[in-house]
Amino acid sequence: VAGGAAATAVTSSSPAAAEPGAVVVSEDFSSGSLPAGWNAVDGAWKVENGRLYGTSASASANNKITFGRHLNDFRFEATMRFESVSAATRWASLGIDVPADGATPWWIATMRSGTTATNGLEFAQRTTADAWVVTNTASAPYAAGTGRDVLVAALVHGNQARWIFDGREAMRTSSLQRSTDGVQALFVNGGTVSYDDILVTELPPNGYLRPEGSPFTVIAHRGASAAAPENTLVAQEIARKGGADWIENDVQPSKDGIPFILHDDTVDRTTDGTGNIRNLTAAQIKALDAGSWFGPQYVGERVPTLAEQLADLRTRGGNLLLEIKGKHTKAEVATIIQVIRDERMMNRVFVQSFEVDALKYTYELAPELPLGLLRSSLDADPVAISKELHLTAYNPDGNALLAKPEVIAPLHAAGVAVMAWTMDSASLWQRLERLGADAIITNRASELVGWNSAFMQRASAEPTVEIASPADGARLDRAQSPVIAVAATNADTVSVTLDGEK
Repeated sequence: VAGGAAATAVTSSSPAAAEPGAVVVSEDFSSGSLPAGWNAVDGAWKVENGRLYGTSASASANNKITFGRHLNDFRFEATMRFESVSAATRWASLGIDVPADGATPWWIATMRSGTTATNGLEFAQRTTADAWVVTNTASAPYAAGTGRDVLVAALVHGNQARWIFDGREAMRTSSLQRSTDGVQALFVNGGTVSYDDILVTELPPNGYLRPEGSPFTVIAHRGASAAAPENTLVAQEIARKGGADWIENDVQPSKDGIPFILHDDTVDRTTDGTGNIRNLTAAQIKALDAGSWFGPQYVGERVPTLAEQLADLRTRGGNLLLEIKGKHTKAEVATIIQVIRDERMMNRVFVQSFEVDALKYTYELAPELPLGLLRSSLDADPVAISKELHLTAYNPDGNALLAKPEVIAPLHAAGVAVMAWTMDSASLWQRLERLGADAIITNRASELVGWNSAFMQRASAEPTVEIASPADGARLDRAQSPVIAVAATNADTVSVTLDGEK
């Protein structure tokens, strides 16, 4: 019996993910020739035995074939197999933003034959100067080697992307520099690689929804506030080195209208000065020591301006979840937005606030900025207010969310992510993961990064079902009465049909 029986498993629900939209490319190479519109830029490309084969004769040649169309939000998946390689360091890639003619610059999600190396998986850019910029690296749980099919995927949302290796997220980036016309591509370097079942699917635009099987987005509350003085550049640096995806900080204006990074209304708790920030000039605030209260090693740390913080993120890496703290006029919000524009960080800032007016002003002035509504208690209808305020995320107190987790599913169905604050223990993270929250704002960002790593290494809870008997390919005669045996894990129920009958 070969393919004569089918087993179906039913499982409990898992975290919601964005529903896919239109299929842009679906190719299984059954036609026997290169599909129409596919451009073999360089290298040797052919279709044979229902697969696409690409051959690169040299480790210095980045051979490619382009196809598809420009997309901002999409999933690109393929089955890849290294047929032969000159060395385990040789690689194949999904091209996620590549000019149709193959010219630089382009971005790729790469898999080496030796995927267990520290750089076995990569996100990388090839610049116009023909130099590599490798933004992220990771190792896979096993080696792709040769002769082995590996299902890989890249989930892309603007400048963000996730690298999925055999159904599990291996790493993510927020460092893509997207073009306005780049398409998809396949690459081969230093070997022969075959590809099958290419599928490019357009996704809804909210890249902050956590895909099934992926870990939380880690948001460092006021920077690494458990290890360094909050809302300072050193706290930001520690959080960045600890692997946080986002830095969360608060912004308020000085007396002379300069946006500063400070949580409290006054400077009393976190500096050696006193007074309301709105009553102090920028010069007075910059003269304050914002580190000695936390520890002697931080003496001399200053309260950063928003411009200084953004410049640090732009040059050293990172993204900002920016809370507009307290009541702001439309003019004050406009100043904040202008600083973000001046620092060329519009695609790396997410604005949140408890203040509805601040979010309304932000949307009026810069509708391209993602918005999150902070809540201490849940609204009667979170979906309705999310639609009213054009929210990308609904950001409640984590304890309020745990008391009413049923709000998550309708928010996800409306395309709204859920970011819970401020959750600092593994037990809380585990509960929120099971409920489907998308991101955690925490004082213990590096610990959550480690928890995420363990999460990605855990055994899959997805069902596995295998027909153990009769053996695949067995020949049966009329005198036999075969017994069907099914091995299943993590399945609530299993049913087997043979020729359409249970």
